[in-house]
Amino acid sequence: MSSPVFEWGCSSSLGQGVPNLFWLGPQNFNFKIEKLFKIKLILAFFFLFRLTPLGSYRYLFLFSKPFYGSSYRRFQLMRFSIEEINNSSSLLPGVTLGYNIFDHCSDTQNIPGIFNILSGKDPIDPWATRHGNVTKVTAVVGAFTSPVTRTVAPLFMPSHIPLISYGASSSIFSQKLNYPSFLRTVHPNKDVVDVIVHMLQHFQWQWVAFLHIDNDYGNDGRNVFMKMIQDKDICLAYTKKLDENTNYTTIFKQIQIQNIQVIIVFATERVAENVIEFAIEMNVTNKTWIAVDAWSLNKKIPKLSGIRNIGTVIGVAEPDVTIPGFNKFIRALEIENQPGEFCNQFCNCSDLNRSEIVRAENSFNFPVYAAVHAIAHALHNTLQCGDKKCHKNSTSPHMVLSELKRSNFSLLDHTIEFDRNGDPRFGTFNIIFWNSSGEAEVVGVHKFQPSSHFSVNESKIQWHNSVPSSVCSSECQPGFRKSLVGIHKCCFKCVICPSSTYINSSEDQYTCLSCDETEWSPEASTACNKRVVEFVPFEDAIAVVIMVGTVCLVGLCLLTSVLFGLNFNTPVVRSAGGPMCFLVLGCLSLSSISVFFFFVKPDVASCILRYFPFLLFFTVCLACFVVRSFQIVSIFKIVTHYPSLHRLWVRYHGQWLVVLTAFILQGTLLLIMYTSAPPQPYSNSLWHKDKTILICELNLKVYSASIALFCFLCFLCFVFSYMGKELPKNYNEAKAITFCLILLILTWIVFATVYILYKGKYIHAVNASAILCSLYSFLTWYFLPKCFIIIFRPEKNTQEYFQGLIKTYNITNN
Repeated sequence: MSSPVFEWGCSSSLGQGVPNLFWLGPQNFNFKIEKLFKIKLILAFFFLFRLTPLGSYRYLFLFSKPFYGSSYRRFQLMRFSIEEINNSSSLLPGVTLGYNIFDHCSDTQNIPGIFNILSGKDPIDPWATRHGNVTKVTAVVGAFTSPVTRTVAPLFMPSHIPLISYGASSSIFSQKLNYPSFLRTVHPNKDVVDVIVHMLQHFQWQWVAFLHIDNDYGNDGRNVFMKMIQDKDICLAYTKKLDENTNYTTIFKQIQIQNIQVIIVFATERVAENVIEFAIEMNVTNKTWIAVDAWSLNKKIPKLSGIRNIGTVIGVAEPDVTIPGFNKFIRALEIENQPGEFCNQFCNCSDLNRSEIVRAENSFNFPVYAAVHAIAHALHNTLQCGDKKCHKNSTSPHMVLSELKRSNFSLLDHTIEFDRNGDPRFGTFNIIFWNSSGEAEVVGVHKFQPSSHFSVNESKIQWHNSVPSSVCSSECQPGFRKSLVGIHKCCFKCVICPSSTYINSSEDQYTCLSCDETEWSPEASTACNKRVVEFVPFEDAIAVVIMVGTVCLVGLCLLTSVLFGLNFNTPVVRSAGGPMCFLVLGCLSLSSISVFFFFVKPDVASCILRYFPFLLFFTVCLACFVVRSFQIVSIFKIVTHYPSLHRLWVRYHGQWLVVLTAFILQGTLLLIMYTSAPPQPYSNSLWHKDKTILICELNLKVYSASIALFCFLCFLCFVFSYMGKELPKNYNEAKAITFCLILLILTWIVFATVYILYKGKYIHAVNASAILCSLYSFLTWYFLPKCFIIIFRPEKNTQEYFQGLIKTYNITNN
């Protein structure tokens, strides 16, 4: 039993596309078959094999532009892999694989040949009606590059012929809708780019150039790279497609202008050679070059004169997997010198020897080896092979494809498996460095299974000076945000975060976040601090002093009431207001209740009680003093001029009507205002950056009517008391009331001044002190002098004394 094997590659040169088509398909079904090939090669010539029924062969010569030993080595590795499988007694017992290998010089020269292979014998007419499954191809290995694979793959997809590439890494082939029978043993571009991105992040290189070959391979690499760095601190500063018309002078001048220190070259060997040669010629120095697996193990470039001047070359490479027996196979080769012509090309390979093939770059060797063995293992399963023979003598491409997708076998310490996209689930990448000897030295590794892991030994890398830096803008100091300059996220200026803000660079490097109301921060902060919450508690020393003063005031009011009660019928008490004195003293005591609520943690109830008792009951006090001032003035001045008005005042108890009206009006206003907009506890974080002062927020606009009534009574009281400033000296309560009002006004002026200038927790104590001083001003300057007369000057507390004062006043004013 035999199955022809077919493989094609990626370029029109032996360097890029040496053994490039490896075809597996049924030839005949004898269980014993002779080897059907004989290779004759003269140095740089290469040829196309086609199996014929009698085992004869014919060869055609291919002209190659530059000769690449690495590609020729892969070609020989394909032959070695087939012979190893055919010589195995367990993998395909009794079955010999036939194969056909040729270089894909160009689409126009080789597509017709592919049609012939697919047809089995006769040329294919693409426009003819198809009758049955005419192809004899079982599986295909190739092509080497993405552009060639993209050209030829559609020819095999309709028939679900397995196509395994060992070098086509473009992401497009992972799309199973378009490439259902495509698999590969080389990692796709996204894996290579992932390693490069890890490398950039490890060395903190942010400002990079990306030069790529202008084909499917290079364009896909650039697109994958741009997508992968979108959410990372890496910027693509410059990108350029490379082709035969590339102006390298312009490229390197632009790289120098933009101060780019890291250059990624995502290209094939030939293009990479051009890039490096021009860099040496243009004296580009001290750069860091990142090589992809397509040229990182190149043997020619590290030997170029002046290569050390361009800087440091590090790269991504397939691991060097030693394939047992392959070097012995190479040394046994018979290399003939036989020039010829094929694909309109010509080559002279007279200098080729076995040692050069052994020493040639061995990149992509294991992917070639794995691709051939994957097909062999798939055939092993589809043909139901045992230890001595295979139980089936036929198969089909779709059966082989099905087994390939389920591949799970060990090969040189690797477990060969494919994911649902046909991409390999095995293998690693080495991180290599071109040392001073021109050798690719392994300095790190990137593993994909069981999870992604990147590591590099920096001590092995000999930098030109030190680890280079490649940034557009230097990183901001802690506490500074980035403000973009231009279109690149890596180009920015640093702006300090103001107080009460912070920046969390791990989440957002461009925004200063505001601290919560309960937090604060100085300038250039990376975190917020908890604010100290302050209010004046009961146990505070100042609070204790004020509350003791309040208790004393209540005590004095009580003692004064007792004293006035005992001397109720004396002239001093009667002239002070008589019964109204007890109302005033009671309201002064009730007003003092407000003071105590300034020394608790603010809540709605305490905020209401800070102002409500004072505004309501002190309004009554003011109304009483307005009435008293009016009565004093009316006795000495109005009675004689307006006796009828005085009689009405007395008959209808005008003094009590005024006080009651003021009480009801103020009570109504306060009720409306406290219902619609009660004072609320408020955490004031504006006064201090590191503190929160708990206060009660009072909307002065809402309470303006109540305050206006309060001020209006003060005004009336002041007017009437001022009118009585010339009354008898010892009988002049108007002067005392005037003085009390002046003290009241001064008290609140001082409070307003302090409130504007001082921002702290003791503003509550200042407010409480203002209320207490207001109460003390009337108690001490209106009532206590009268208590002094009652206790210490009783001779002035007689009817005769007061009548004498009035008589003297009348005589003087008449």
